[in-house]
Amino acid sequence: MTPRLRVQPADAAGSGMTSQRVRDRLVQRLREAGIVDENVLNAIRTVPRHLFVDEALATRAYEDTALPIGHSQTISQPWVVARMTEVLLAGRAPRTVLEVGTGSGYQAAILASLGLDVYTVERIGDLLRLARKRLRLLGLNVRSKHDDGRVGWPEHGPYDAIMVTAAAPALVHDLIDQLAPGGCLVAPVGGASSQALVQLTKDADGHVQQTTLAPVMFVPLLSGTLD
Repeated sequence: MTPRLRVQPADAAGSGMTSQRVRDRLVQRLREAGIVDENVLNAIRTVPRHLFVDEALATRAYEDTALPIGHSQTISQPWVVARMTEVLLAGRAPRTVLEVGTGSGYQAAILASLGLDVYTVERIGDLLRLARKRLRLLGLNVRSKHDDGRVGWPEHGPYDAIMVTAAAPALVHDLIDQLAPGGCLVAPVGGASSQALVQLTKDADGHVQQTTLAPVMFVPLLSGTLD
């Protein structure tokens, strides 16, 4: 699968610490860290992460680390982005995915570049407006909404997959209800001091099974909206 980027803006290719050679080194590190899905690795290689961070941080874009994006939010560590994406795709071919927490727009770009129909919800208006600009720049058709992510986007559900990019003490029932039978939800669960990445699958009868995958650290999943 070749990642879909309809547009390659002039600064997408990068140079120096944002060059293709640096991106390839990141992909190799992710492979060594256990990421095996080549489609996901190709998406990480192709989508220009440096366009999703502040220009002052662009030289750090291909480090395997989370970076600040303002409003006390972060762009997730590439390994986390790759692992969550890999989990959603494993053993299934989802068509629609709901992302809760657009943030910088990078995770949505990875999902859309893999051919998924992405619906993303962000509670912070400033972040969403910037993410929309970045996604349009890359020619990625992502549907987005400024709203409380805890309520999801039920009008377009049920979804084949749901990804939550902020941590709550427990999985949110409203989001589980929007997951289609046979679907997969992946989310960080826990508090400020201890969190784990959790996979929830729903069978054809609507029964759910939960699996803990790895320790992680995300910003909290908050209610309400900010302009």
